Amino acid sequence: MKHEINIASLSEIDAAAQKFLSEIGDNRLLAFYGNMGAGKTTFTVALCKALGVKDSVNSPTFAIVNEYECASGELLYHFDFYRIRNNAEAMDIGVEDYFYSGNLCIMEWPENVEDLLPMETKKIRIAVNPDLSRTISWED
Repeated sequence: MKHEINIASLSEIDAAAQKFLSEIGDNRLLAFYGNMGAGKTTFTVALCKALGVKDSVNSPTFAIVNEYECASGELLYHFDFYRIRNNAEAMDIGVEDYFYSGNLCIMEWPENVEDLLPMETKKIRIAVNPDLSRTISWED
């Protein structure tokens, strides 16, 4: 089954994040694919807000991974694999430990570690439409 959430403007992002979380189910590994500037980090910030993260959320471009605590007490790991050049670099930061921790993992630029992603990883696409709205889509 294909799911789509359309976001016409930034003012709709919080509602879109809530809808996404209600539709994604128990998936713990969320891989966001999209071009530079598609809104991966912006949508991740909205998801963290919806999950009750109190910390300031930003892209872990240089740190590779940021850890946040949700209102539930659950940990959330936010990855940005943009600067990862090969699987060995990802293994050096212990990605498998994070992926198999049971905690929520949100990944940007997962194509850079595609071979390391567990089979159950939910692959989500963020597309920029001609009118500059965004469409978030995935399949079950």
